[in-house]
Amino acid sequence: MEDKELLAEFVVESQEHLADVENQLLTLESQGDQVDVELVNTVFRAVHSIKGAAGFLGLEVLGGVAHLEEEVLNRLRNLEMRPTSNVVETLLKATDCLKSLLDDVETSNEQDVEEHLLALQAVLDGSEPSSPKDDAQEDDGNSEPVQQSSAAEETIREFLIESFDNVEQLERDLLALEETPSSSELLNGAFRSIHSIKGAAGYLGFGKLERLTHAMENILSDVREGVLDLRPELQGAFFQCIDKLRQMLTAIESDGSDASSDADSLSEAIVKLHEMLLPAKPKSASRTKAADAAQDVDTAAALPSSNNSTSNNPASNKASSPHKSNDVKAGVSGTAADPTRQSSSAAESPATPTAGASGKSPPPKTPPKKQAEKPKKTSGDVSAADSTIRVDVSLLDQLMTSVGELVLTRNQILQATAGQPESDLYRTSQRLNLITSELQESVMKTRMQPIGNVWSKFPRLVRDLGAACRKQVRVEMQGKETELDKTIIEAIKDPLTHLVRNTVDHGIESPDRRIEIGKPPEGTLLLKAFHEGGQVNIEIVDDGGGIDPEKIRQKAVEKGLLSQEKADSLSGRDAANLIFLPGFSTAETISNVSGRGVGMDVVKTNIEKIGGTVELQSELGSGTTFKIKIPLTLAIIPALIVTCAGDRYAIPQVNLLELVRLDGRQVHSGIEWINNTPVYRLRGKLLPLVYLREQLHIDRAESTDLNIIVLRADGRQFGLVVDKIIDTEEIVVKPPDEHLKPISVYSGMTIMGDGQVALIIDVIGLAKSAGLGGEALTQESETDVVSDSEQHSETESLLITQIGGKHRFAIRSSQITRLEQVALEQLEWSQGRRVIQYRDDVLPLHSLADSLGIASASDPFAGNLRVLVFATQAGNIGVVVDDILDIVECDMQVLADPTNPTEAQTRTEVINEHLTDLIDLRAIYDN
Repeated sequence: MEDKELLAEFVVESQEHLADVENQLLTLESQGDQVDVELVNTVFRAVHSIKGAAGFLGLEVLGGVAHLEEEVLNRLRNLEMRPTSNVVETLLKATDCLKSLLDDVETSNEQDVEEHLLALQAVLDGSEPSSPKDDAQEDDGNSEPVQQSSAAEETIREFLIESFDNVEQLERDLLALEETPSSSELLNGAFRSIHSIKGAAGYLGFGKLERLTHAMENILSDVREGVLDLRPELQGAFFQCIDKLRQMLTAIESDGSDASSDADSLSEAIVKLHEMLLPAKPKSASRTKAADAAQDVDTAAALPSSNNSTSNNPASNKASSPHKSNDVKAGVSGTAADPTRQSSSAAESPATPTAGASGKSPPPKTPPKKQAEKPKKTSGDVSAADSTIRVDVSLLDQLMTSVGELVLTRNQILQATAGQPESDLYRTSQRLNLITSELQESVMKTRMQPIGNVWSKFPRLVRDLGAACRKQVRVEMQGKETELDKTIIEAIKDPLTHLVRNTVDHGIESPDRRIEIGKPPEGTLLLKAFHEGGQVNIEIVDDGGGIDPEKIRQKAVEKGLLSQEKADSLSGRDAANLIFLPGFSTAETISNVSGRGVGMDVVKTNIEKIGGTVELQSELGSGTTFKIKIPLTLAIIPALIVTCAGDRYAIPQVNLLELVRLDGRQVHSGIEWINNTPVYRLRGKLLPLVYLREQLHIDRAESTDLNIIVLRADGRQFGLVVDKIIDTEEIVVKPPDEHLKPISVYSGMTIMGDGQVALIIDVIGLAKSAGLGGEALTQESETDVVSDSEQHSETESLLITQIGGKHRFAIRSSQITRLEQVALEQLEWSQGRRVIQYRDDVLPLHSLADSLGIASASDPFAGNLRVLVFATQAGNIGVVVDDILDIVECDMQVLADPTNPTEAQTRTEVINEHLTDLIDLRAIYDN
């Protein structure tokens, strides 16, 4: 092709057209005889647009496949054919063929598609009308618009957005043609803009708009072919038409109709001007009959009720002689507008309506439904064209990078002004902090995409795989609208695809087996996504046979992945997780689906690369669940800043569970040793400890206290011992230097507020480096130490707070959702009380001192606030305290809930050698 950019744009827009075709065809198949004509029209428009553009660009093979697929869809929408499994299967394979041709579009004319052409032709030859078609009412363009579904309303909105864009582009091209009237590129651009509006208007039943644009298109066609010159009188007429087009589009946006427009008189004037300016010799001498037929084929084909048909001979489609152009653009997403006119072709049926000498097309037929009446627009409403803009992804990436640098600068300014709370610069820095956070959130939203974009491919995948495995599987989806960053979406495509394939192949039983054990013959595959704790949780659930731990153990031993002794010592959960080992497979034979021992280990590795985790839960005979937790984005993440030997390190909060601090006495009594590994008994379970100094090959420092960060890696918990815990902070992730990549304990680096570099800890890599990623401490770390309960009382974590400089209070950590630090500038008033905006909601604030009737030494709402987020039955509230001192472990006997709410507020215990009042937030705020 002469124009690479033209071809690339065609490929991108054609792939967009085909994005949802698979799922739409599967839905059509499930409907049986109750054919959804609107759904068929949607698929028809997508294929029709591709066919038109392919013919224009000379992509004959691609156009031939699209041509016959369009014919089958045309019979379906005219109710002349039923969407049987065979018909849908043939259409799905033809769609796959179109995708394959688009992937290698430059050599598509050399590819052999005879198999698909013959299959489509066989469907056309063997089909018989299943039911008489309802007589469609013809529309003269003046009748009332027909009622449309909500999906059709969205189609009209898309039409308006792109039509306004096309009108603006048309005006720019015509203005430029005044300077360079011989520019074929500008003429082609003007033609495409008006052609796109015409095709979509014809389909949507906007008769007056269609007639005006059709008359303009006829004139531009003659100018492109050299029959006419673009004279000043034509230019003036076109600008007059452009003004009228804007008026009509605005009217459609207001009330959904162009019936009130007086455009017909202008259309007739344009036709008469066209006839008057034509050369004296007959039009047929300069334009072939085939070219005339091509002039109107798009409008006729775009009409759902049209009876136009094209030849069923695929070879005839290859014989076309397409017009060449330097550019192409699809008209309307989801509408029937082609990127340009069809080429002249002998394949077009004589029944195709053609333009008469006046250039006026026959009255279009409208869909047999009624368009939704839209409310009148008010002067304050924003037009559809002004509400949407297309932005290149590379520009968003650049913007994200700039916001990341801004966050770093913000952090530096906040740190520089932290010790000057009374200065003007401090107040300005707080304002900068707020604006930067809002800007960061907005930019993040522009990169967010629903996970349904990935899931949309799975119904087809499950259908084909189920047929290959002779299984019946139904796909259900929950949370398709859950959004993720685009980079995360791209990273999880392959892992999710493999998990779905694995579930169908290994998890769901055959229909006979399911009936035999009392299950319905059709299995269920549930895809579920939701936000929780700043992460996205994805679950893949099946109701199949589950995983047999004993079978897994045997296979692992047979393949030499594990010794028999080690296999026998594994718990059922750990045995099931052996499927993530490289080279593991339970398939008896190698097929195109499974059996090669690759895939599940790659799934786990790829998910962990983006800071995620994958967890397996299975019950033999009942089913299996894969639980995946992944971050929302990889660019800017919240992290806990710690120090070790004077250097700072960042630990992503996505891996953080809780913080534990042990004083000197607890260090000596609480740390135990098992298999030469230090452990801490945390609420009845042994927590293996990893000293960051040892992993960094730094001598261990003597300390009376111990700071333990409880982390989760690879589905297990361990405690990381650090010198000091600084604070939480949003950091901008930078890729690791080449020299750091081989070191598994680092995942990247960031720049701190003072300009110094801090390394980001890779929690999973750290666990493996410490020997916790394999079988080490398998039983000890997972076993509930109930037998030792007589010697070790169960403990619970307490948050120690302070009010008024001397009153100490202890609150169960389990009652607190989050700890937040709130700037004074974030405070607002609502219904006579202080509130802040918190996670898309309003968080009311309560002073703990006021609630307990204690006089505070200072105003609790002055300066930065320390807020405990507590979930009540009525919703979250924020409890404001003067200071947060520590998190400690305490015996459960001390924490026994008192029956008297008053006692809950006054009970005093000695905790860490200090008198501390134990309070229950439920007794204070949740009654």
